[in-house]
Amino acid sequence: TIQKDGVTEAEAIENIDIGGPSMLRSAAKNFAAVLPIVDPADYDVVIDKLQTGSVDADYRKSLAAKVFQHTAAYDALIADYLTTTEFPQNLTLPYEKFDDMRYGENPHQKAAAYKTALPEAYSVLNANILHGKQLSYNNIRDADAALRIIAEFDETTVVTVKHMNPAGIGQGATLEEAWDKAFAADDVSIFGGIVALNREVDAATAEKMHAIFLEIIIAPSFTPEAFEILSAKKNLRLLTVPFTTAVPQKLEVTSVLGGVVVQERDLYTDAETNFEVVSKAQPTAEQLRAMIFAQKVVKHVKSNAIIVARDGQTLGMGAGQPNRIDSVVYAIQKAETKPGFDEAVLASDAFFPMYDSVQYAAEHGIKAIVEPGGSIKDKDSIAKADELGIVLVFSGTRHFKH
Repeated sequence: TIQKDGVTEAEAIENIDIGGPSMLRSAAKNFAAVLPIVDPADYDVVIDKLQTGSVDADYRKSLAAKVFQHTAAYDALIADYLTTTEFPQNLTLPYEKFDDMRYGENPHQKAAAYKTALPEAYSVLNANILHGKQLSYNNIRDADAALRIIAEFDETTVVTVKHMNPAGIGQGATLEEAWDKAFAADDVSIFGGIVALNREVDAATAEKMHAIFLEIIIAPSFTPEAFEILSAKKNLRLLTVPFTTAVPQKLEVTSVLGGVVVQERDLYTDAETNFEVVSKAQPTAEQLRAMIFAQKVVKHVKSNAIIVARDGQTLGMGAGQPNRIDSVVYAIQKAETKPGFDEAVLASDAFFPMYDSVQYAAEHGIKAIVEPGGSIKDKDSIAKADELGIVLVFSGTRHFKH
């Protein structure tokens, strides 16, 4: 009922089932004498056991457990619908099994995937799998990262992902041009990676992707010619989802030992109007566009995160380093030999605790930096930027991703 367009609260409440769950729970409580069945997949098994007389206590208990799981999920959906607070006292999250995984992150780990009880179209778990074998645990995590990243962009964009970090992002007037930029951004890391494209895949782009080993390609659609080209690879997964820049899921849940932590997703979009130019040098219009692009990327990179980019293309990334200067060094080393580096800006997900990052960046060809600001040593970074004649902009917003 609540999935209907325009449903009223009165209609939803009228359709809350009281008697059914009550009878099921009563039957499940008395599983020693009653067989409560809520899953049609169990019908044939139950019939066979009744005919052979082998309905043992363990099987009865398993049916009872399935009942309580089912009614609990139903009640959780109702609770979620009626809840008006963002973080309720009791967190109830109904999920349904999507698939048993062959294994988890590593072969010695068991795993399964669960999706929300109310389907969300913009999700790898609800994607239309046109071709290829079963998705693995790591495939799902990487594909989810790709969908989160590409949702940042209205422009024709290609995102390549490896180990949940963007390997390369490119934009262009055509999808093929966007692919060329994304591939050039990191033509090594993309091997065995995930590609998300926010336009229909055409034959020209498909030919180029076909030339390398990829795990998954996600797009809104594929032309018949593109599908024929790509489906020639038996194990390449081809997925379609209805692309959007308005991802509905606003909360994310992360497990910790003994519980979970819940937070709003980082949906903040940096805007030039919120930037503060703190250096004497002033940014060009092109540098400002590159900063906005880099800020959309950096919030999807593991902290400490540094992105070197020009407008419409990433050139280098430093991710997950325990100190910021190491991320700066790695990102610039990846970027400085690439075409377009002379146009590049550097974006940092958090402030520079010391001026060393500014100095290293300037001495290696970076002419403009955007970072949140807020360090007690901001003045040292500003002074270093002025000394070396580069642009320093404070965005005012931190984008940690742990």
